[in-house]
Amino acid sequence: MAGGAEIINAPLAMLLVFGAAKLLGEVSERLKQPGIVGEILAGVLIGPSVLGWIAPNDLLRTLSELGVMFLLFRVGLEVKASELMKVGGTATLVATVGVIVPFFMGWGILRAWGAPQVEAIFTGAAMVATSVGITARVLSTKGLLEARASQIILAAAVIDDVLGLLVLALVSSVARGRFNVAELALTALLAAGFTVIVAVWGTRTMGRLIPHLGDKLRGGEAQFVLSICLLFGLSALAIYIGVAAIVGAFLAGMALSESVETRVSDLSQGVAELLVPFFLAGLGLHLDLRALANPSTVLLAVVILLAAIVSKFIGCGLGAAGLGRTDAIRIGVGMVPRGEVGMVVAQIGLGMGVISQPVYGVVVFMAVATTLVAPPLLAPAFRGLLKPAAAQPPPPAPW
Repeated sequence: MAGGAEIINAPLAMLLVFGAAKLLGEVSERLKQPGIVGEILAGVLIGPSVLGWIAPNDLLRTLSELGVMFLLFRVGLEVKASELMKVGGTATLVATVGVIVPFFMGWGILRAWGAPQVEAIFTGAAMVATSVGITARVLSTKGLLEARASQIILAAAVIDDVLGLLVLALVSSVARGRFNVAELALTALLAAGFTVIVAVWGTRTMGRLIPHLGDKLRGGEAQFVLSICLLFGLSALAIYIGVAAIVGAFLAGMALSESVETRVSDLSQGVAELLVPFFLAGLGLHLDLRALANPSTVLLAVVILLAAIVSKFIGCGLGAAGLGRTDAIRIGVGMVPRGEVGMVVAQIGLGMGVISQPVYGVVVFMAVATTLVAPPLLAPAFRGLLKPAAAQPPPPAPW
């Protein structure tokens, strides 16, 4: 469609995706499952795999990126940098082991399947990074962000993203036939420096700056305006440095967590409620089950999915073994979702011509399936920390 037709159909596309996500999210909640499971399945249902009503496009992709940015920003607002820094050592170990184990499992499976070396290492790279947005949404909804395991999951996922960037840079260099050590070292230094500087000094700086500027500005919702400027600013800077925008969004929220009024959190929650369904349904839209028509491809997809779950569960769980069995299980489960991160790696490999269409379909299936599997597992893993729902008064009589 072009011109006016595209403008007219943009609201229809938004209605279709948002409405389907919220409807199936409600159904999922009534079936005692996390709402995000239904929202992701809504994308599968209305997307190319089933009904074919809508396909991924630039508008939905933009809304999806904004949705996950606001989701991580909201989570950051509920996390104190000082608390996160306390678990930095354990989180680093969790992230590191949780990168090594999935990479070699993915690479080994593809090599055993007969795939070329470069395709195998790209598949391993797609299994590396955790999608923190999914786990963060579940933990935030259940009021579990202050738990020690949750803090480690969030910190490890940010470190995981930096390590995943380096793995992607490395395998891309191998695919292009050139290996620049200085470039990789600079990327690692910039990514790590950006994360550490904002995490360590961001809260202190914003604590002095935000109240002062908020009093000076005369426009409405001054603190919210400043917060959104920081959100977009750090997200843009994160992309420029080479890490994901969501890392910048999370760090922006964390930097503001101790200096802004609750009004900022309330307004951000409203924006997130609008945009996050586009992120969740967007994951389902990218899944095309027709790519799994071949029985051998289906078998590979099942094996890769099991490896993706087991490798993160074991790898991250081993990294957290010093905390005890219960927290190790919680952290292992929380690091399972791959979400959009695995898809991005697969798309890069497909664009470079080093990943075949069937393997691309397998990686996308793995990314969506791990995202669907993790939320139902998080509830029993965190059962001892869940707060009992408050008793609700009976509804008023209709007469």
